[in-house]
Amino acid sequence: MEAASYTKLSGPCLRNYDSRFSRSIPRGRYIASASRYSSEGFNDADKPSSKSLIISNSDSNTQNHSVLKGPNLSGGPIQKRNLNLQANSAVGVCTFPENVVESHYAHAAEEKLGVLLLNLGGPETLDDVQPFLFNLFADPDIIRLPMLFKFLQRPLAKLISVLRAPKSKEGYAAIGGGSPLRKITDEQADALRMALEAKNVRANVYVGMRYWYPFTEEAIEQIKRDRITKLVVLPLYPQFSISTTGSSIRVIQRIFREDAYLSRLPVSVILSWYQRQGYIRSMADLIEKELGGFAKPEEVMIFFSAHGVPVSYVEDAGDPYKDQMEECIYLIMQELKSRGIGNDHTLAYQSRVGPVQWLKPYTDEVLAEIGQKGVKSLLAVPISFVSEHIETLEEIDMEYKHLALESGIENWGRVPALGCTTSFITDLADAVVEALPSAKALSTSMDTAEEADYEPLRYVVKMFFGSILAFVLLLTPKVVLAFRNYLF
Repeated sequence: MEAASYTKLSGPCLRNYDSRFSRSIPRGRYIASASRYSSEGFNDADKPSSKSLIISNSDSNTQNHSVLKGPNLSGGPIQKRNLNLQANSAVGVCTFPENVVESHYAHAAEEKLGVLLLNLGGPETLDDVQPFLFNLFADPDIIRLPMLFKFLQRPLAKLISVLRAPKSKEGYAAIGGGSPLRKITDEQADALRMALEAKNVRANVYVGMRYWYPFTEEAIEQIKRDRITKLVVLPLYPQFSISTTGSSIRVIQRIFREDAYLSRLPVSVILSWYQRQGYIRSMADLIEKELGGFAKPEEVMIFFSAHGVPVSYVEDAGDPYKDQMEECIYLIMQELKSRGIGNDHTLAYQSRVGPVQWLKPYTDEVLAEIGQKGVKSLLAVPISFVSEHIETLEEIDMEYKHLALESGIENWGRVPALGCTTSFITDLADAVVEALPSAKALSTSMDTAEEADYEPLRYVVKMFFGSILAFVLLLTPKVVLAFRNYLF
């Protein structure tokens, strides 16, 4: 069993990251590993509470536990915090505080284990594209509006989904007419179940998608029908972000808070696992294999392309995604160096949308730049994805490959997503086993107050620009025409 160390941190959890904490740690080595969470905003996270949330980060060597005073996963205003988290970890396990009420399964003859895999979801047919986009943009963690303009969330989602659907349909048509994400995730679920059985752990493995079928809500209903007695929640995102794992966790906490049975179910949430040795080695294996396909492997630049997030998520909301991504790449390159592979590498961010500033550098701009600098061989690595989907199959394999070749790169390669790679699935099974002992029941007394913004000047600025945005989106002739065509 691993050694464990405990750090007690005052203040709320789960959404109130201080963007400053990451800057206090040298970027050369390990960067602080905060965990990932969110969705409509973790309400009232700043209100005092005697409850505590346990976050444990563990790998094969070390386990760190941080106890944060404050409410559990309930939403709250985004305020800066200085959380000096330990960084020598690979799995963030969030266990909910145990309720003192009598458990439904205190006398259960046999424990029934469940594992819930969380993923984004994707349209399976071209007709699914517009409603899928609506679900995506209706999520307050994707389009973050001030409280005064929350009523615009769904109208804006409808307008944006209508405008973006034609272009998105072209992309899905290019990869066969729909996303393969559900099929791949189902295969990963089956592989994980078998890997757990090989470790003498019998568990039901469920798939819950955030924006398309099977929705997370459906998976939770099945978990309840199956009378699962202990649950591990495993997001299939290596790094935490407000817009991915966070959003899905918000759905879970809302459902559990409102259900007497589920609120007593012992749960462990693996919040991030980008540091796990099994994951790092699996990524290094794939990179090493693809490098071997080049005539001169030592001359190939390794190009990590990660899904981007708006800069405001990192700087204002304290999203740890950027720091975790940089640390992840550092660890992969260290693993490759230990194998005698010292290729140049770079990181860029893809898939930006809208007028706001996203994390830089941008993938398309960097590809053009390195081509102009004389790089002739490039290996693209989709670092934030563990399954093939439109952003790998269309955006990277088609758009970015075409751009790279146009920019002077002559030899192009791409590392496949991990999918059901045996070493990767085995490591996920290890993460589940390690998380099981930490499962605790979810408290039924969670704060539900609406999110507020306690910085008056920033709030006024958001209101002002939100008004302008609403005016432009609702009254622009192009939007009106598009919406009219959609309706009639």
